[in-house]
Amino acid sequence: MLKPVIDARKADLGRGFEVRRILPFRKRRMVGAFVFLNHAGPVELPRDLLRRADVWPHPHIGLSAVSYLFGG
Repeated sequence: MLKPVIDARKADLGRGFEVRRILPFRKRRMVGAFVFLNHAGPVELPRDLLRRADVWPHPHIGLSAVSYLFGG
């Protein structure tokens, strides 16, 4: 069976901090609405943005987030 290739799309997490989002993907609904796979970086944020860096409010407040660092 052939598997689709999912092209990452830009997603703004807040105040200009963008990631390339792979999941969720509308053609792969078995993963679930609260599972995200984002690719961030490498990125250098300007000093003024570092203090303001934040993530927009989320509808799934109360769930835990897990991040994996593969390099850096």
